[in-house]
Amino acid sequence: MARFSRSLSFLTDFARPRRLALFAVLATAVLPSTADARVGSYDGIWNVTFATTRGNCSSGYSVPFTVTGRRVSSAGGGRVSGTVNRGGAVAVHVSVGASHASGGGRLAGVNGAGSWKGIISGDPCSGTWQATRT
Repeated sequence: MARFSRSLSFLTDFARPRRLALFAVLATAVLPSTADARVGSYDGIWNVTFATTRGNCSSGYSVPFTVTGRRVSSAGGGRVSGTVNRGGAVAVHVSVGASHASGGGRLAGVNGAGSWKGIISGDPCSGTWQATRT
């Protein structure tokens, strides 16, 4: 019984307001916030490879995209615009000449995947994409 009383006295001592405040400040300083950890976590150049699953379009085209913050843009070749959110969900529109496509998916770590659809050289097509951060 004496041992149980000592355990309870430790808890009541710890729960004093000043100690709780100190613990909260230390925990906040030591652990990074989720928002801070994710800001810029997708930044870099992503090599995106497209595969056609429907339509008469060629497969295997690879296009580099740049991610800076929430913005997705071209890293060479064609016009690319889009966004990526903190959770990695990405939405992109690509156009090269008369061909254009829109796609969506998710980035995670150094990989990503999703689907796309568009008009490529006059043919309606759709498929999947996979990305790797270089």
